[in-house]
Amino acid sequence: MTTELPLADGPPPRERADAARNRAKVLAAAERLFTEGDPTAVTMDDIARAAGIGRGTLYRRYPDRASIARALLDEHERALQERLLRGAPPLGPGGGGDGADGATPAERLAAFYAAMVELLEAHVHLVLGAETGAARYRTGAYAFWRLHVAHLAREAGQPDPEVLADQLLAPLAPELFRHQREAGLTPARIAAGLAVLAHGALG
Repeated sequence: MTTELPLADGPPPRERADAARNRAKVLAAAERLFTEGDPTAVTMDDIARAAGIGRGTLYRRYPDRASIARALLDEHERALQERLLRGAPPLGPGGGGDGADGATPAERLAAFYAAMVELLEAHVHLVLGAETGAARYRTGAYAFWRLHVAHLAREAGQPDPEVLADQLLAPLAPELFRHQREAGLTPARIAAGLAVLAHGALG
C-alpha cells in the first residue's frame, strides 16, 4: 500500500504584472548572489540592491533570505517529489505503486540518496540559503522527504520508522555535503557511501 505524500507547498497565488516583474527580479538577483559567494552571508539588503527594488517591496513578498532561497528551490524539489511519487523504480514505486514488482525499500532509499546528491550538487548554494540549521526541519520539502523515508522504513519492517527517518536524512545536511565536496569527495563517492547506509539500515 502506498502512503500519500503531499507536495511541499500549494500552488503560488495569482499576482499582478508589476508584482510578477518584481518577483522575477528578486529571484534572479538572489540566485546570482547565492551562486557567486557564500549563500549564508547574503543579506536582504544585498538582494534588494541587486534587484533594484526597495527594501519594503522585498519584505512585502519575502520575510527573509531563506524564503527567497526556498522559492528558487521549489521547482527543483517538486520535480524530485513527482519522481518519488510516480516515477519508475528504483526511485519511484513502479508496479502500480504497491511495490509488488518495484524496488525494495533499501533500493528505493539508495536511489533517493543518489537523487538528493544530484540535487545538492546542482543547487547546494540554494539549499544553504534556505535549509541550514533548525530552519531545515521547518520546510515543506523536509517534511516530504521525512514522510517518504519513514514510509520506506515502515515497509522494511523497522520498529520505529519516525525516529529512523530523521537519522537517515541527517547525512543529507547541506553543510555536510559542502564539507565533503570541499574535502575532495566526488558526488559518486558520496552517493556510494549513502547507498551502503541505505542497505545497512533497510536491507
